[in-house]
Amino acid sequence: MAKPSTAYRCTECGWSTVKWVGRCAECQQWGTVVEAGTETGLVRSLQPVAPSAARAARPIAQVEAELTAHRPSGVGEFDRVLGGGIVAGAAILLSGEPGVGKSTLLLEVAARVAATGRRVLYVSAEESTAQVRLRAGRTGALHDELYLASETDLATILGQVDEVSPELLIVDSVQTVSSSLSDGLPGQPSQVREVASTLIRVAKERDLPVLLVGHVTKDGTIAGPRLLEHLVDVVCQFEGDRQTALRFVRALKNRFGPTDEVGCFEMTGDGIAEVPDPSGLFLSRSRTAVSGTCVTVALEGRRALPVEVQALVVGTKAPQPRRVVNGVDPSRVAMIIAVLERRAGLRQLGEHDVYVSTVGGVRLVEPAADLAIAVAIASAMRDRAVPHELAAVGEISLAGEVRPVASARQRAAEARRLGYTALLDDELGSVRAAVERAMIAATGARERELDAAF
Repeated sequence: MAKPSTAYRCTECGWSTVKWVGRCAECQQWGTVVEAGTETGLVRSLQPVAPSAARAARPIAQVEAELTAHRPSGVGEFDRVLGGGIVAGAAILLSGEPGVGKSTLLLEVAARVAATGRRVLYVSAEESTAQVRLRAGRTGALHDELYLASETDLATILGQVDEVSPELLIVDSVQTVSSSLSDGLPGQPSQVREVASTLIRVAKERDLPVLLVGHVTKDGTIAGPRLLEHLVDVVCQFEGDRQTALRFVRALKNRFGPTDEVGCFEMTGDGIAEVPDPSGLFLSRSRTAVSGTCVTVALEGRRALPVEVQALVVGTKAPQPRRVVNGVDPSRVAMIIAVLERRAGLRQLGEHDVYVSTVGGVRLVEPAADLAIAVAIASAMRDRAVPHELAAVGEISLAGEVRPVASARQRAAEARRLGYTALLDDELGSVRAAVERAMIAATGARERELDAAF
């Protein structure tokens, strides 16, 4: 019989090594390499087990399809992302940066669900019950069917579930709960794996939907092993800029619905509020037309949002003109300025400082905003105000042509719904033609204003 030898194995991917290392060389996870006793030269065999009659394999056409309906949570924007509501037995993971509002959102969801008569258990492993009660009183999330507990031990949480018998369980957060069946401190991969797998097993056995809060690392990924994202049914990301009150919820994984929906919220002094129609959040309040502005229609998931792009062009004597941007890609703006100089006849842009920004703190990353940026810069350069009823959607190539974009019909329909009667798109063919059309519209609007004044 071969002599047993000691090795180290990664609990995440199974990679083995003869000595301990802090980071797995295969999956690049930290803290997952543990000592494992392996016996060499011994062949192990697994005895087959006959399945029961209820679990026997059957032809797929004979399997009874039990349609589990979505039950609305009461928060419409959150239900939009989930595909219509919360499914019984679903495990939902909500991640986000610290302070973005994850606990506030889930407390609002818990209150809305409790208001429908369903019992909810909210387990906070990061705050005391008094702290959560204080926030609930400020946001109006008090209800008799909403039960609150502050626990960090997994066994105690399961005992609370047995005592309360909730119809919805919320655990905030999975990285701060520990189990006595696993070694290590809370938040380590082994602990996160044990806690998540146990809660998911309870959710499936009892048809109890579970909402888990997950921390993120410095690079924005969910902390802990990647197995956590594979175990849960839905992975939602709660994101937003701390400088603005706007928040977005996106579904990165959804077994019960689409993953291209986006929920829009606004953080207020009284908690979190839904924004079912955010069309006016990214537009300026000015009623008079100002040079250097143009509106584009951006897509957030399936939702089309009008976003105003503002530009300012100022003459300079410096050898290197400044290019300052906010909310758009700097390299994209530099490319658009070069195309305008070479293809649209704005050759004096190299002697001016150019500032480009968006309204409302939104960030434009899709190329569909290229044409609006070009029109805004041209409007600021020629000091002609583009009329309010004009919008621009299109991608600009280095050859100076305007290329079509994705979901063009949806963008055009949203622009018409919001009152934009003139739309500059790929039908114009070139960026020069689009700029000239915008300048003609600006001249016509100016003449109408003068006629109305006199």
